[in-house]
Amino acid sequence: MSYNSFGHVLRVTTFGESHGPAIGCVIDGCPPGLEISAGEIRAEVLRRATGKSRHTSQRREQEDVQILSGVFEGCTTGTPIALLIENTDARPRDYEEIKRQFRPGHADFTYWKKYGIRDYRGGGRSSARETAIRVAAGAVARKWLKLSLSIEIQGWLAQLGPIRTDETMQWETIDTNPFFCPDPAKVPELEAYMDALRKSGDSTGARVNVVARNVPVGLGAPIYGKLDAELAAAMMSINAAKGVEIGAGFESVSQMGTTHRDEMTPGGFLSNHAGGILGGISSGQDILVSTAFKPTSSLRIPCRGLDIDGQEVEIVTKGRHDPCVGIRATPIVEAMMALVLMDHVLLHRAQNS
Repeated sequence: MSYNSFGHVLRVTTFGESHGPAIGCVIDGCPPGLEISAGEIRAEVLRRATGKSRHTSQRREQEDVQILSGVFEGCTTGTPIALLIENTDARPRDYEEIKRQFRPGHADFTYWKKYGIRDYRGGGRSSARETAIRVAAGAVARKWLKLSLSIEIQGWLAQLGPIRTDETMQWETIDTNPFFCPDPAKVPELEAYMDALRKSGDSTGARVNVVARNVPVGLGAPIYGKLDAELAAAMMSINAAKGVEIGAGFESVSQMGTTHRDEMTPGGFLSNHAGGILGGISSGQDILVSTAFKPTSSLRIPCRGLDIDGQEVEIVTKGRHDPCVGIRATPIVEAMMALVLMDHVLLHRAQNS
């Protein structure tokens, strides 16, 4: 098993490397009749694109999306949808100096030990570049969910380094700044923090939240098909993800049962500490997922590492890198939420139609 595919009824297989000629995916299982265009998909991909501000990697890809199959006269046909995005700003030469070295904090060492070979050009398949095609696939799922069930998905940056950003929520401002920050008053503080961080040559982590609204009751399954388990697995499959919470998450540890249990009335639930999922099945409430992203390990600050001969070497990573990968993660977590939910809607229909 190579594990380049995910999903059950809606099955997505991605391919391509960071500095190869292109990245792409095949979406199998999408129902026919969905109107979708390459322009719509590209608009979503551009939301996560690098080079849009000084706070991200300066790699500038065109992100032109080609629909190779599965769409005829603007509508999905029920056959596999193949999407392709060419890498137009790849610079494999930036990685020549480290092709025999293992960068700490990266997949270099583990890929080498597992496969006996690795694509050293920006990490190959382990690069965040791969997530662009997930966002492309997620654009299809997102539109299908909205048109079929009125499900709305919205992500935001909840924390960058030590700075909490969502104590005040102004939803309409999330897509108006480079951080996907829901509090415009926090943007100057974020910019100052990132400017200082970039000057120091270091990096920081982030927390990204995503909510799905209008989700019907009944998605997911007990035990081995839990909706929260599959959402957690989807988020953890994103590069640099190190933790996932559903609802109250780790705050549940310090809560009392009388607080955490979401009481029910004829008018609905009185709280949502469960994050919209009970026993692995959606409750009809908003589904809330929070994902923690680690600091970027590609730094120009020298550190100790090993080469492929097991010798200690000093490693300095050159090239174009994000000082905080979480800044661009909001469209990615939205895409993964959409793909999992669409898959489970189709699973639910198959069993309970």
